Amino acid sequence: MNWTQFFAMGGYGFYVWSSYGLAAVILILNLYLPLHRRKTVRRLLREFVRLKRSSQPGSE
Repeated sequence: MNWTQFFAMGGYGFYVWSSYGLAAVILILNLYLPLHRRKTVRRLLREFVRLKRSSQPGSE
């Protein structure tokens, strides 16, 4: 098997491999972005609860 021909895919290699690459990027982003957002929201909620507790009367 000639690897050059395999990767060229009959002249459509650029379109095929760029599609695979784009799909991989999208799948990785679909994993990363919600995890990053969850981390950010949890940090903001912890800060909110800390501020809320410190502003309540009798918390000093």
